[in-house]
Amino acid sequence: MSRLTIAKAITAGLARAMDEDPKVMLMGEDIGSLGGVYRVTEGLKARFGAHRVLDSPLGEAGIVGTAVGLAQRGYRPVCEIQFDGFVFPAFNQITTQVAKLHARSEGRMKMPMTIRIPYGGVIGSVEHHSESPEALFAHTAGLRIITPSNANDAYWMEQQAIACDDPVIIFEPKRRYWLKGEVDESAPPGDPFSASVIREGRDATIVAWGPLVPVALAAANAAAEDGRSVEVVDLRSISPIDIDTITASVRKTGRLVIAHEAPTFGGIGGEIAARVTEQAFYSLEAPVLRVGAFHLPYPPAAVEEHYVPDLDRVLDALDRTFAY
Repeated sequence: MSRLTIAKAITAGLARAMDEDPKVMLMGEDIGSLGGVYRVTEGLKARFGAHRVLDSPLGEAGIVGTAVGLAQRGYRPVCEIQFDGFVFPAFNQITTQVAKLHARSEGRMKMPMTIRIPYGGVIGSVEHHSESPEALFAHTAGLRIITPSNANDAYWMEQQAIACDDPVIIFEPKRRYWLKGEVDESAPPGDPFSASVIREGRDATIVAWGPLVPVALAAANAAAEDGRSVEVVDLRSISPIDIDTITASVRKTGRLVIAHEAPTFGGIGGEIAARVTEQAFYSLEAPVLRVGAFHLPYPPAAVEEHYVPDLDRVLDALDRTFAY
């Protein structure tokens, strides 16, 4: 067991994947000599060489497009998008090529590539550096989308994504990069495309992912002080969604609050709410409630903490669901 930050767990996961498969290569802006903006790839160029850790030009469409060609030639490219808001120049490549080439070729053409996207806010950054665009990509069939909330998942998810023959987007919660946790390097924590019950409860369920998982756990701890037992489910996989784990929890607790950093309108929370209502309607003691950001462009850093869901807003949703 090692105790690492999420950022360093990702570094270790990338290094292990590169050790085990010489076809794994990294591409991105400033990821080589600098080690990336968040130093996630620090030391990897010196260890594996400039031919496997490539500093790319400032062009996200070019990074992803080049990776498509590499994947077709048998490599396993890992693209880093420097900031979440910079992924949109590559949106066309991801949704029309990366996601569809496997289906278009009737399975003959694999697309074993990984796209790493640091996402989310509350880092005091400027415009276009704090987006949560997971719903835009989840709507596109052909993409697998995962997001770690702890160091152990971060370490293993990087390796599992790279080993997958399908294209995988990893949304990395950048405000949690410095969150430390235990990493078990001996065995992966199961299927990366499944949800995980990380706190047992009997009175209500909170589903969260990525940066909001610590907030959900804090809400469950606060609720326990009032005698309420709240179960917390870390979604982990945004596409596909492990609805079975969620509905099993709801059938036990009867109440569901979904919390995510992205805007509530059109978010993944709405999909989860609809499917739980379809599959576990008679188990619900109250309407499914969602907690998310407002349907507005991400604001300046001075007021971002009023925009992103916090502990008080999650606790307010719990209070409302218990009021029914």
